[in-house]
Amino acid sequence: MWLAMAALVLWLGFYAVQCAVKPFAPCRKCGGLGKIKQFGKTKMCPRCLGKKLRLRVGRRAHNAWRRTHEAGAR
Repeated sequence: MWLAMAALVLWLGFYAVQCAVKPFAPCRKCGGLGKIKQFGKTKMCPRCLGKKLRLRVGRRAHNAWRRTHEAGAR
């Protein structure tokens, strides 16, 4: 039990550092290419809009928390 909790804390710490250092990750749908093949045709990825990157979930949550905190502290 303690080992699982320690592993979870280490993973969350690593993910938090990764979100702070590198907030963008390759798009999951196109694999960071910006284009997908659909019905034999190549088209722009609808998820990342051809930008090849997406904002990480942890960074999105941090940004939302920061906006809420700043709005309440005014």
